[in-house]
Amino acid sequence: MSAKKIQDIEQAIGALSPEELEELRVWLDEYAGPRALDRWIEADLAAGRLDGAVQDALSDEKKGRVRPL
Repeated sequence: MSAKKIQDIEQAIGALSPEELEELRVWLDEYAGPRALDRWIEADLAAGRLDGAVQDALSDEKKGRVRPL
């Protein structure tokens, strides 16, 4: 991609409202697809490798050992 195209894109993004910028971010996330870490976590979840950690977290929540983020 040429430097001119990149500058044009940067200028267009800089002119977006906060709402438009958020809409662009969401679109880019969907367009780019899952990231490597997301795919790794999804594979571990599907294979059951995180079942113990999930159960521990759920147990901690039931016992009141967690705080809202």
